[in-house]
Amino acid sequence: MAKAIHMMIRVLDEERSLAFYRKGFGLEVAERLDFDSFTLVYLRNAENDFEVELTVNKDRSEPYSLGDGYGHIAFCVDGLAAEHKRFQEEGLAPEDIKEFFVEGKLLARFFFVTDPDGYRIEMLERHGRYQ
Repeated sequence: MAKAIHMMIRVLDEERSLAFYRKGFGLEVAERLDFDSFTLVYLRNAENDFEVELTVNKDRSEPYSLGDGYGHIAFCVDGLAAEHKRFQEEGLAPEDIKEFFVEGKLLARFFFVTDPDGYRIEMLERHGRYQ
């Protein structure tokens, strides 16, 4: 059976992205691999071993066009309201908390935040299938 190990996004400013993912999600550098034309930075936290891979192309000066194909990555937490408040206090500009119901039952409580390169990230409260 296949196991998901990381997702990769291209970022323009390594330090700005590291600060965002550290503040917002507690992700720290697990490994940094520097090559001639690009750098790979693998981020993770103690919750699990799935990583976010930041790719920094050294000759890039223009922001990336995300197109209309990228959706989002999702993280789940206990206490969504407290996390939302923390994101606000960190200056990370979270969107409002929303609730999604299916057949009258709560499916999810969540909010979105956008990283410095425009990637959307969903923060879900642990509930039901979102554990």
